[in-house]
Amino acid sequence: MSNYIKNVLDDLQSKYGHEKEYIQSVTEVLGSLGKLIDSEPKYAKFKILERIVIPERVIIFKVPWIDDKGNIQINIGYRVQFNSAIGPYKGGLRFHPSVNLGILKFLGFEQIFKNSLTTLPLGGAKGGSDFDPKGKSTREVMGFCQNFMRELYRHIGANVDVPAGDIGVGSREIGYLFGQYKSIVNSYDSVLTGKGINWGGSKIRPEATGYGCVYFACEMLKTRKIDLVGQRVLISGAGNVAQYAAQKAIQLGATVLSLSDSNGTVIDKDGITLEKLEMIKELKNVRRGRIEEYSKMVPNVTYHANCRPWQLAPCDIALPCATQNELDLDDAKALVKNGCIAVCEGANMPTTLEATAFFQKQNILFAPGKASNAGGVATSGLEMSQNAIRLNWHSAEVDSRLQSIMVNIHDAARRAATEFGEPDNYVMGANIAGFRKVADAMIDLGI
Repeated sequence: MSNYIKNVLDDLQSKYGHEKEYIQSVTEVLGSLGKLIDSEPKYAKFKILERIVIPERVIIFKVPWIDDKGNIQINIGYRVQFNSAIGPYKGGLRFHPSVNLGILKFLGFEQIFKNSLTTLPLGGAKGGSDFDPKGKSTREVMGFCQNFMRELYRHIGANVDVPAGDIGVGSREIGYLFGQYKSIVNSYDSVLTGKGINWGGSKIRPEATGYGCVYFACEMLKTRKIDLVGQRVLISGAGNVAQYAAQKAIQLGATVLSLSDSNGTVIDKDGITLEKLEMIKELKNVRRGRIEEYSKMVPNVTYHANCRPWQLAPCDIALPCATQNELDLDDAKALVKNGCIAVCEGANMPTTLEATAFFQKQNILFAPGKASNAGGVATSGLEMSQNAIRLNWHSAEVDSRLQSIMVNIHDAARRAATEFGEPDNYVMGANIAGFRKVADAMIDLGI
């Protein structure tokens, strides 16, 4: 690691060491840029690393709301507008009790490079609240969303900052947020993505992150002349990303063995079929039930409480699609021992730094989330394009554009890695390809 990179990381650690996820994400990116930084002294000259690791703006606000018992509740709202060098800020909103400034800084920092890799002119941002939609009535969720937007609206706009959904913010929440925004500003701006199909949304948007993850995995496998057909796949999570990663993997001939939620994991020894997946969608999306119920509905399914799938069954491909740092070094060792040849992140930073390093040492194909889960923001960009020209593309066209974007992201990451002598190092390749575009734009735009 160059002294320049080390000094930036040491300074950041001294100031923000308590924000562990943020420090982890910056370490992962900067730690892989050494060969680029050594070959391009302009980045040190213009202090790009010092500038890119600090958000351009952080907005924190209170969100008071009234529950069904008439009691006043107060949550904290955030928007971290990290970098706008290549376009307006773009990134999701997360409603979850774990949300804090450090987590949103990590997500916003990752979003800079993810958006850059899509080739769409979008900057990086993230936001949300420690509000938990689980267990809340529809009226309570609507009231919170409306009060959240009552403050956020003044900081966003179609050419300023375009939020989307994330954990805890699905189509229902986006609807309430957009309805309040439209009411306040009296304009039908394209200021949120993930909208409903009948009021400005894009087809394939719910599926996009999961589909994109599988498309990226297919491209990685092709470099070793391996086909997805017949491969055993372990997937974590049971939300949109996991469900649609499972759907696309099944459609392309793989055998999906698992899904999970925060309570535990189901292993289906016979493989989850498209018909079984519909049962899970009904269970999770409509009834908002727990994944354990699936094991009681289908034979030859086992439920494992309080764990992820990585040590529960042999597999060829692992798709972590739940949350950050869900796959650690012990999990990585178990996966490799049980025959895993590829790991493709569907969530944001679900693999620890130690596990990532182990996969790379073992020559496992490993795709970082900023590349492999970029399908969601890519399709959000396509939604913005459709809104701008007042058109709604057919599902096949959006899916085709999504697949093309994922192929291009894969190729860009591999080209950058090859340029610096490590063609299979997708972490380095994705980080260099994403960073270079943003950093050069920052230099062009001046101080």
